[in-house]
Amino acid sequence: MIQRDVIIIGAGAAGLFCAAQAGQRGRSVEVLDHAKRIGGKILMSGGGRCNFTNMYAEPANYLSANKHFCKSALSRYSQWDFIGLVNDHGIAYHEKTLGQLFCDDSAKDIVNLLLKECDKAQVKITPQCEILSIEKTTNGFELDTSLGKYQCESLVVATGGLSMPKLGASPFGYKIAEQFGLKVKATRAGLVPFTLHDQDKQALAELSGISVNASAEANHTLFNENILFTHRGLSGPAVLQISSFWQPGDEVIFDLFPGQDLHAQLQQAQQSQPDTQLSTALSQFYSKRMAQTLLGYFGLENKPLKQYQGKQLQSVADAFQQWRIKPNGTEGYRTAEVTLGGVDVDQLSSKTMMAKDVEGLYFIGEVVDVTGWLGGYNFQWAWSSGWVAGQEV
Repeated sequence: MIQRDVIIIGAGAAGLFCAAQAGQRGRSVEVLDHAKRIGGKILMSGGGRCNFTNMYAEPANYLSANKHFCKSALSRYSQWDFIGLVNDHGIAYHEKTLGQLFCDDSAKDIVNLLLKECDKAQVKITPQCEILSIEKTTNGFELDTSLGKYQCESLVVATGGLSMPKLGASPFGYKIAEQFGLKVKATRAGLVPFTLHDQDKQALAELSGISVNASAEANHTLFNENILFTHRGLSGPAVLQISSFWQPGDEVIFDLFPGQDLHAQLQQAQQSQPDTQLSTALSQFYSKRMAQTLLGYFGLENKPLKQYQGKQLQSVADAFQQWRIKPNGTEGYRTAEVTLGGVDVDQLSSKTMMAKDVEGLYFIGEVVDVTGWLGGYNFQWAWSSGWVAGQEV
């Protein structure tokens, strides 16, 4: 029987960070993970450069059934605290856009930071370890694993969500929660591309690979960033962001000329270049292929501007600026960056991340019903929730 003060299940961002914090308090800590490779999701995040936090992270950037839950952790360990740690390790980074911070070199820099912090705290990390069963004992927990039996006072579940199953994502953390009587909020894929109905997909197939600045709106929430047409549907930052707020059957409204007045631009072109075809006028703002494809898709005539009368140009502008479409669905967990839902936060302490009714059992990171926007917010939740649990275990 291996004795530890703290066992952490899951060697991802939250688990490793929590382990380092607990170890640096003098606790004996071991991290168990079923995967062969440590930090796989970190390594492929941000196109291999890891968008490790966001300068503007605040509670408003998170979705949860209890929107207040994340406030305590985010205020006690903020983005500035983690940026300070990145600076201490001499990691070069840059702001890409909208406060998103990426490593200049590689996501390996963040994994190495975590491993060095764990090493400094004498944390043991054990990959390829399958958890067979967990039991509550009078002194804590007993785990039966493929590598033998463990006993610990505090057990931290940092197993992530269901997104990216190829990297080993599984519902294991939710099963642990349910085993100990905790509720789990329904889960679904978040920050994920949309798929389209066949009719829309075929009509827009010509645009695959084209990216355009747009706003995407659903359920009274709007994001203004690029969208990308793909061979399966729609992707890009604005689509990924709005996917977390969209529900099956909902419409999404896209403005393909955000913050500007397309009608006024077309009227101006009509006066200065009346013989110009509508598609040519639109080619000032979109690629020729996009202008022509969308005119056909929206069922709009392509003729010289002087032939448009009354409200006809307004109708053209509305088609581009209020494009309403019902996605068929999403690409699901296969390509989702995060999982919405998870362990019900009302059953956890927001100050410690411990289950209120199960002494010594903690849940941190993505397994919990706290999901950030795209742009480094989910990594910040991993650091913040891992840090607060690390102070207590």
